[in-house]
Amino acid sequence: MLAYWRFYWPLALIGVGMVLSVQFQNATLAKYPDAVTELAVLALAYGVFSFFNASQQFMAQLSNVYARSPHATRQSWRFVVLASALIMVPLAVIAGTHAGMALISNIFSIDQQLTDRVGEYLALLCPLILLNGQRHYFSGLLVQAKLTGWMTAINFIYLGVVIATLLTGLALAIKPTYVVVGAETFGVIVMLVLLLWARYRLYQPPEKKEHETVTFRELWGFFVPVSTTGVMFALSRPILFAFVARTPDGIATIAALRVAFDFSMIFQQAANQFRHFFISFGFDDLPSKRRFMVFVGAGITAMMLVFSLTPLHSLLWGSLMGLPPQLLSLSRDATLIMCLMPAIIIYRNYFHSQLMMARQTSGMAYGSIVRVIGIYACAQILFSLGWLDHVAATFILILGFVIEAVIAKMSSRRTALLN
Repeated sequence: MLAYWRFYWPLALIGVGMVLSVQFQNATLAKYPDAVTELAVLALAYGVFSFFNASQQFMAQLSNVYARSPHATRQSWRFVVLASALIMVPLAVIAGTHAGMALISNIFSIDQQLTDRVGEYLALLCPLILLNGQRHYFSGLLVQAKLTGWMTAINFIYLGVVIATLLTGLALAIKPTYVVVGAETFGVIVMLVLLLWARYRLYQPPEKKEHETVTFRELWGFFVPVSTTGVMFALSRPILFAFVARTPDGIATIAALRVAFDFSMIFQQAANQFRHFFISFGFDDLPSKRRFMVFVGAGITAMMLVFSLTPLHSLLWGSLMGLPPQLLSLSRDATLIMCLMPAIIIYRNYFHSQLMMARQTSGMAYGSIVRVIGIYACAQILFSLGWLDHVAATFILILGFVIEAVIAKMSSRRTALLN
């Protein structure tokens, strides 16, 4: 159990550090005169950006699993470069063309002024696709070598750079779009430099050489299904926001949901690290690993409940972060409901790990696709009935992940039977 903690807690802090940067973005925008609009525009822009960027989060698992020989390390790095470039192209087309902006306007039912603001964000965010691909690749190598303590330190340096840049931009009254994107880009560049240093000074490749003849075809076969999982995750919010935007006070509701969903991501990211956990430790001695999972899940949920049910919520988002009063109540309701999410994420990731270890990642893709279909169908029904508000939208999101977890379990059992 002690070995599990030593490996896991740095990874959990990594997820917390990455998501905290988003919270500071929200807090910075809350200080601007039209905070509700600024938060809503960022929510819409990041919803579109995440659709492309989310597929890259599994590049860390790809390098962890495959980069275990000199040939496989070079091949997987080339693959990441190519995949990142291919992912960036459609985002650039959307951001840089009238047809792309018309699509954004129609999907979210927003006026031309808001559409232009979203387009500006997307154009500036394009280079981050390439940078994030490299960040995830080298992060996976450090996790493979169990250098999770160094990963934690690097991620908190990234967080410090982001916060310092946000505060500087706010003090200088720079346009919020430039402040948010500039802080994220500068932080990722610093992180990538430190990851490269760790790769060449600290990283030791595995003694057992594997995947010495790996091909691009095999890498695509692994990556496409798991990246589909990331893309479907990123689609969940924009689908909800597209329906919520059509309701009364839709912009304010979207702003509140962004705050609540982003805050819950701090805890979801900690739960998400169990993918790395099982890839690194395997599935022997399952009873002790399951006890560890339950203990961690209960702790994460308890922390979320304390924040949601005590004055800490108002203290953080009202007094410290300056969230407008009209959003405080909405975000509190959504945050409380999201306390259900960590247990669902851990349960799902237990089966996702089995699928990745068996190189049968298509089951992950099926589950994520059905999740998005379920979210769309529920949102459509509740919107048609006039019942879609911040509470309903949050429950719809959770229901989608429950569906995905059930399918992951079914796929894992089918894989075990085939083997």
